[in-house]
Amino acid sequence: MSNQGKANLLMVIVTMFWGLSYTFMVMGLETLAVFNVVALRCIIAFLAAGIIFYKRMLKVNFKTLKYAAIQGLLLFIVFALSLFGLETTSVSNAGFILSLTVVLVPIFSSFIEKKLPSKAVSFAIVSTMIGITVLTVQHSFTFQTGDILVAIAALCYSIYLLLNGNFTRNVESISYGIYQLGFAGIYALVLTLLFETPTLPNSTTSWIAILGLGIICSAFCFVGQTVAQQYTSATHTGLIFSLEPIFAAMFAMMFIGEGITVKLLIGGSFILIGNLVAQFEQLHILRFMRKHEQEKVMH
Repeated sequence: MSNQGKANLLMVIVTMFWGLSYTFMVMGLETLAVFNVVALRCIIAFLAAGIIFYKRMLKVNFKTLKYAAIQGLLLFIVFALSLFGLETTSVSNAGFILSLTVVLVPIFSSFIEKKLPSKAVSFAIVSTMIGITVLTVQHSFTFQTGDILVAIAALCYSIYLLLNGNFTRNVESISYGIYQLGFAGIYALVLTLLFETPTLPNSTTSWIAILGLGIICSAFCFVGQTVAQQYTSATHTGLIFSLEPIFAAMFAMMFIGEGITVKLLIGGSFILIGNLVAQFEQLHILRFMRKHEQEKVMH
């Protein structure tokens, strides 16, 4: 298998664990409060990844810490809003709504570059919005609070991804990413002390959830993504990420008994189609750019 093939396989495993993280979050919320779950998740992830890459962590500079503090705040908001959302919406809904980021990032990029979204991105926006409406609107045409909170989390994660693209050009990426988890853990710990009672997991299920979130879904997934992205394209990564809500729904069905409804199948299909169209357009653009560069070299 080629390096890119191995990298793509690693990204599928990372995406699978991110899908599993929603189930772990629901399990953690059974005995722990929201900020407490985020604090434990991020601090465990910071310690686990920090032990592996301690040499890089020691060479940190002020710029890295500044960028990590900003991104850590956004990560904390995404994690916390997702958990608050999961208190009143299903894991399957949360997974599909959070995948909005695949469409939101090109929309924000269009605003930053002051140009209209392409036809493919416009189609993806419409398809995704139809999907979210099918998933979230109730019989009385009202939205569940949890769905709205998860949608705001998707918005914040899109901003996080756009900033990440700029910040990673100027810092050492692995230590920068690990310090983000540390800052997110500190923010969550402060709010836990202010608004909740800090506690450790008190059952086997809670420990599985917290250790799963911290070690597998954060530390391993972060390191895995960082390694994989060195050997595969952003487009392949994006296409693989589109599998996350499918994994989320699958694990929710297997471990916490969520059913597959007609609404989920229809709404999820619209969102998945929108995500794939947005990614395939990127693939086409990259191919065109490579072809154009080859022609310039030949001339």
